[in-house]
Amino acid sequence: MGLEKLIQKCKKQDIKAQEELYRLYAQRLFGVCLKYSTNYQQAEDNLQDGFLTIFKKISQYQDKGSFEGWMKRIIINTALQKYRKEKYLDIINEDLLEEQEIEIDEEDLSVDFLLKLIQELPPRYREVFNLYALDGYSHKEISGLLNISQGSSKSNLARARGILKERIENHQNNNSVRSL
Repeated sequence: MGLEKLIQKCKKQDIKAQEELYRLYAQRLFGVCLKYSTNYQQAEDNLQDGFLTIFKKISQYQDKGSFEGWMKRIIINTALQKYRKEKYLDIINEDLLEEQEIEIDEEDLSVDFLLKLIQELPPRYREVFNLYALDGYSHKEISGLLNISQGSSKSNLARARGILKERIENHQNNNSVRSL
């Protein structure tokens, strides 16, 4: 069945079509959920909640642009809405920190390890880092999504990069000591 026909059936609340859509996209969208979650279980919850929202709002999809991109935005917004309900320590200092350069020995770092490092970031840093570095949002868009200033977005990104740089360097230093 073609994607257009599948979408039309989902708009009519066809359960089999919804199952098919879930089967087609769950794995890809789960990767998005992992970026915005602190652990696997939370990512699973975000995926389920995101798909419930997709099925609820699928009638709003107007066949313009990428359907997968439309779903991805819903998944990201679903995860961010959960975090908005929680209290965060927002960075007030808007001084722009210089960008961190990170040299990575690719043989030493797995994707799973890097994902784990990102998941361990403080929530606001993780959100800004994911939105900017991994999903291509601008600081202006991030400030609107997270209800923070653009300066705070830039500061949070710089601090996230600093933490990641430090943890990667520590990991690489620990591995080089072990190999001696």
